[in-house]
Amino acid sequence: MLTRRFLRLLPVAALFWAMPALAAPPPDVVVSVKPLHALVAGVMEGVGNPYLLVRGAASPHDFTLRPSDAKALNGAELVVWVGPALETFLEKPLAALGGGAVKLSLASADGVRVLPSRAGGVWEAHDHSHAHDDHHDHDHDHGASGTDGHIWLDPRNAIAITQAVADNLAKLDPERATTYRANAQKQVAAIEALDRELAAQLAPVKDRPFIVFHDAYHYLEDRYALAAAGAITVTPDQRPGAARLSQLRHAIADAKAVCVFAEPQFEPALVKVLVEGSAVRTGTLDPEGANIPEGAGLYPTLMRFNAKALVDCLSGG
Repeated sequence: MLTRRFLRLLPVAALFWAMPALAAPPPDVVVSVKPLHALVAGVMEGVGNPYLLVRGAASPHDFTLRPSDAKALNGAELVVWVGPALETFLEKPLAALGGGAVKLSLASADGVRVLPSRAGGVWEAHDHSHAHDDHHDHDHDHGASGTDGHIWLDPRNAIAITQAVADNLAKLDPERATTYRANAQKQVAAIEALDRELAAQLAPVKDRPFIVFHDAYHYLEDRYALAAAGAITVTPDQRPGAARLSQLRHAIADAKAVCVFAEPQFEPALVKVLVEGSAVRTGTLDPEGANIPEGAGLYPTLMRFNAKALVDCLSGG
């Protein structure tokens, strides 16, 4: 009787063994800021959604982790950030994480080109040229390491970021490696096309000097040979005093700046004070996509927003 029962169960067992194993869930990925999140989301398209820490119009310069963020970090298998130059709020939490999470610091990733941060005020010619010397004031650096952390604003860096993320995901999740690499290839092609588009768009205004709110655009300037002449403030959360503003007004005139740019996250009133009574125009640049919905589409939208803002203001449009 046991034999007959065993024989009856054989087809069921064979069917069970023939069933494909259930796929493991995709890795839990946490990303620091919106532009990086967009690039990671593009690589993970069709697989999963990375968790974003700095949401909406929040800034990494004064961000504080919420309990939900700490929980996400503790469960992460991959954490993607620039590094201490940008997300200082992540240094201690990442140091406290167990050894299980891969911490991808993009400032040191293969192919990512890092530029120095610069002091507030009007820069010397070498500070915004394409000669990447290290003559900058370490007492006034934007980032703790003297590095400009807004690395994604050079599309060539965005390509390197895409490839680094795809490589790390493929190692963590070899079952979906083909998907990650295909998504990365598609995203790289789109960024290359975007780079050509922006170069053509910005070429007519590349020699017109302008002032930015803070030194967040070194990569954009460097890539497209733009003539940024200085920054209002060293760090966006430190308002310059009255004497400094007076100095800046004179410096803007001396630099023959065509435009002064505010940022959506910080006080536009400062920009109005600086240009009051002058013919200098104002515009808005955004290094992080404060008012752009998060997701894979944020990166090209952000880059086109900044290119249009530069062209409109510098050309008088």
